[in-house]
Amino acid sequence: QVQLIESGGGLVQAGGSLRLSCVASGRTFFSAVGWFRQAPGQQRDFVAGIRWDSGTTTYANSVRGRSTISRDNAKNTVYLQMNSLKPEDTAVYYCAADPRGRLTSRSDDYDSWGQGTQVTVSS
Repeated sequence: QVQLIESGGGLVQAGGSLRLSCVASGRTFFSAVGWFRQAPGQQRDFVAGIRWDSGTTTYANSVRGRSTISRDNAKNTVYLQMNSLKPEDTAVYYCAADPRGRLTSRSDDYDSWGQGTQVTVSS
């Protein structure tokens, strides 16, 4: 498996921006990385994903147009830039790796997970 470490979360006012980072180590090959989020008492939801080889991306409707996922191959890092943040974006954000590169929104398709980083958006 690959080890994933997220960072970049924090407290921000509505309308603000954050950039989350996900650094991978261990198994160097993983075909796709996804960002998920989980608010208290809620299920873990897909936010965005990226294929490592092609850079193909996909987004949940809730963040499309406000967020950009990207990767830096040399740094083994995936980023999630989030703009125009809303209070409903408040959650713990996790990155996850899928060795088969399916780029799906199903959390079961991802076999490695980070510990998460808290994002809190105040109104």
